[in-house]
Amino acid sequence: MASATASISSHSVSLRDLKAARIGAVKQQVAAVPASAAARGQRARAVRPLRAAEPARQPVSASAASSPAAPVAEEAAAAAATAAMAPAVDYDALAQELQGASPLEIMDRALAMFGSEIAIAFSGAEDVALIEYAKLTGREFRVFSLDTGRLNPETYQLFDKVEKHYGVHIEYMFPDAGEVQELVRAKGLFSFYEDGHQECCRVRKVRPLRRALRGLRAWITGQRKDQSPGTRASIPVVQVDPSFEGLDGGAGSLIKWNPVANVEGKDVWTFLTTMDVPVNALHAQGYVSIGCEPCTRPVLPGQHEREGRWWWEDAKAKECGLHKGNIDREAAPKAGGADGSAGAGTPDIFQSQAVVGLTRAGIENLLRLENRAEPWLVVLYAPWCPFCQAMEASYVELAEKLAGGGSSSSGVKVAKFRADGDQKAFAQAELQLQSFPTILLFPSRTARPIKYPSERRDVDSLLAFVNSLR
Repeated sequence: MASATASISSHSVSLRDLKAARIGAVKQQVAAVPASAAARGQRARAVRPLRAAEPARQPVSASAASSPAAPVAEEAAAAAATAAMAPAVDYDALAQELQGASPLEIMDRALAMFGSEIAIAFSGAEDVALIEYAKLTGREFRVFSLDTGRLNPETYQLFDKVEKHYGVHIEYMFPDAGEVQELVRAKGLFSFYEDGHQECCRVRKVRPLRRALRGLRAWITGQRKDQSPGTRASIPVVQVDPSFEGLDGGAGSLIKWNPVANVEGKDVWTFLTTMDVPVNALHAQGYVSIGCEPCTRPVLPGQHEREGRWWWEDAKAKECGLHKGNIDREAAPKAGGADGSAGAGTPDIFQSQAVVGLTRAGIENLLRLENRAEPWLVVLYAPWCPFCQAMEASYVELAEKLAGGGSSSSGVKVAKFRADGDQKAFAQAELQLQSFPTILLFPSRTARPIKYPSERRDVDSLLAFVNSLR
C-alpha cells in the first residue's frame, strides 16, 4: 500500500504544481526527493537559536530507526563524524595570513567557514559597519544584540532602522529578570556610580552574552585596536576566544572574529558615509563609543573616544567584561619611580621644556606654601592612560603659550606629576585624585589647590579656568 501511494504521488503532478516549479517553488514529493536532500532542508530550517540548550539525547528505538527522521539523524551523525575527522584550524596562523586583509575579506572568510553557526554582535553604534560588510559578501548572516534595558532611545531606533534596511531580524538577548531585580532592590538603580560598573555589566551584559555564545561556534565583533590603546592594542583579526565557550562547550569551543581590528575609527566612518549606512543619531551629538544611557556621554575636545564611557573611573577600568580576554596585560599601568619619572618600558608624556616635571618632594613643597610667587597649573597623570595621551598636545601647547609671554595668563607655571604606581595613594589622599587625568590650579595666595571641574581639556577652556581664578 505504501509503495502504491508513493507511485501515485510521484506521478500526480497538477498543472498548478508545474507552474509553481517554473517560478522556483520547491515541490515536496514523497518518493522523488532523496533522503539526504530532505535532511539538508530540515537542517537549514532548524537554525539553532542563540540561547538554545542542547536537547536531551534519547536512545534510538527500533521504531525510530524505521521512521522518516532516522535518515536525518544518521546524516547528522555522519556530518559530525566528518567534522571530527577534519584537520584542526591553526587560528594563530590564520590571523597572520589575514593580517593585511580588508574587513570585507575577513568577513567573507568568517561567514564561509561557519555559516549559520556564527553571528555578528551589534551594539547599536558604529559597528553597524559589520552588517554592511556581511551584506556585501552576498552570504547569509545572523545578527544578535544585548538589550540591557538601559539603552538610549536612539539606539532602539537604530535597531529598527537596521532591521528594515537589511531585511534582518536581530536576535535580542536580555538579562535575567530575577538577577536585575535582586541587584536593583539591594543597591538601587545607580550603584555603579559609587562602587564601579562591573557588577551591573556582569548582570546586564556579560551573562546574557555567555548564554548567546553557547548557541554558536563563532562570533564577530567590532573591536578596534585604536578604541582603547591601553587595553585593546593587541587584538588579532581572528582567535580562539579566551573567555567564553561555544556550542560544544569547554576551552577552545568558540572562535572570535574581529574584522575591523586594524582599521582606524576615521576610516570606519568614511566607509559608513560612503555606503550611506544608517547610524545612531547620538553620533551627531558628540557620542562616539555608545553603551547604556547612564554610563555614556559625548566626548569633548581633547578627549579620547572611550572617555565618554564610565567617566568617573580610571582608564584601566573602562571595559565592561565582554572583551576581557583581549585586554592587553602588557599595557597595564607600570609603577612610577619615587621621582615621578616613567617606569621602565613606558614612554613618558607631556615632554616639553615648558612643562615642569615635579617630584614627590616638589609637589609636597607646593602644597605647603601659602604664598606662592606665581600660580601653578599641574596635571596628575599616568603615561599609560589613553585619556592623558589624548590631552597631551593641548596641554603642551598651553604650557608653551604661557611660557612665551604675550598672554593674559603669562606668569603661570605649568607642571606635571606622575600620580600612578607608588604615588597614587598619596595623590588620592592629598591631591583630590579620582581618575586620570586630574588638573589642579595652585593659586598664588591660596594654600589649597583647586581642581579643574570640567572635562574640556582644550587650550581655550584651560586658559579660561586659569584666568577666572587669578
